[in-house]
Amino acid sequence: MTRPIQPIVLVTDFGEGIYVGQMRARLGSLLPGAPVVDLVHDLPAFRVDLAAYLLPALIRDMPGGAIYVCVVDPGVGGPRGGLLARARDCWFIAPDNGLLAPLVRCTEGASVQRIGWYPAALSASFHGRDWFAPAAARLSAGKDLQATPLDPSEMVGSDWPSERAAVVYVDRFGNLMTGLHAANHCSTQLLRVGNRALPHARTFCEVMPGEAFWYENAFGLVEIAVNQGRADRLLALSPGDAVGPFTRPN
Repeated sequence: MTRPIQPIVLVTDFGEGIYVGQMRARLGSLLPGAPVVDLVHDLPAFRVDLAAYLLPALIRDMPGGAIYVCVVDPGVGGPRGGLLARARDCWFIAPDNGLLAPLVRCTEGASVQRIGWYPAALSASFHGRDWFAPAAARLSAGKDLQATPLDPSEMVGSDWPSERAAVVYVDRFGNLMTGLHAANHCSTQLLRVGNRALPHARTFCEVMPGEAFWYENAFGLVEIAVNQGRADRLLALSPGDAVGPFTRPN
């Protein structure tokens, strides 16, 4: 029986340019015909501490069976290792720099291993193409990654908080995704942002054009938005900027 080809899903901070194409070309040479999905490539550059809180939300409603190659890797070429995690019926390959820590911690039954396999040729500065993409191809083909079990408490980032009260991503509309889980916060509360107290709304059309508010976005995160406007400009916020706390109306 032919082994089904698992989709490879790419998650990076590479943005536009040559790097995503290099990874896709390498995967194409190793796994001809395998579907490759570009989930996101504009994560905040170098900010592992932000991307780690966005990743679990982005995959919350995605189908199982995929292999995710996740690369936000400012320490590339240094002593950090590579990880293979199993969570939500998917595989995740990433550097051991905290990127997978919140995902593993918040997923019941998740497991993590340290990748012991290295390719014969490995550049010092592009492990996404030279190590992690080939590792995904080997995993899809059922080949050994020489992986050894790792206690999740030994992962980088295992001691990070379960939520991040900060902007973790700004979309093209200027909406501000945070690392806060909306389910943990009451819709009657106001969200303090600087000297403003933002009310909750279910969606954009419930507030007047130009009005700022917070809501639960499609990924389950607290998001700050402006109806028909840009919250990033109105509130002068960028990735990494703090938000909160939540307060009750007077």
